[in-house]
Amino acid sequence: MKKDVQNIQLACFSLGDRRFAVDIMRIKEIIPSQKLTGLPRDSDLLEGVINLRGAVIPVMDMRHRFDMPKADECIQGRLLIVSLQRQMLALAVDEVLEVINVPAGELRPAPDTTYGNGMEYVLGICFSREQMFMILDIDSLLQTSPVRQESFRG
Repeated sequence: MKKDVQNIQLACFSLGDRRFAVDIMRIKEIIPSQKLTGLPRDSDLLEGVINLRGAVIPVMDMRHRFDMPKADECIQGRLLIVSLQRQMLALAVDEVLEVINVPAGELRPAPDTTYGNGMEYVLGICFSREQMFMILDIDSLLQTSPVRQESFRG
């Protein structure tokens, strides 16, 4: 009896030398970086908003979200427009790499590590062409981590 192996399509992107992936079904489109309109006050999570064909979409700089240094000026970057439960969100990334098909059985769980190092946003890990990709839980990206909240209590 032959079993049907379900493949999951993942869009892969980079932040520096780190590789990430998100479910392709959650991506509405990929566009070049755009000039942002700032928010009324600074936000730990959002860099600003863009106007995409009349829709105002918040933008999250993924480097900032993972406490990475800003990208070099020469990196143009891309925006992944993703669908969350109640809204759209643009994820600012360095480069979109490829779309990969991964058999569901080959997905690995994220390592159980200390909360606050970014792994709380990782659903699992997969491999493609000898590269490892961290699969992001995009629904959790807008949540403030307890580590950050405690730092504001002083």
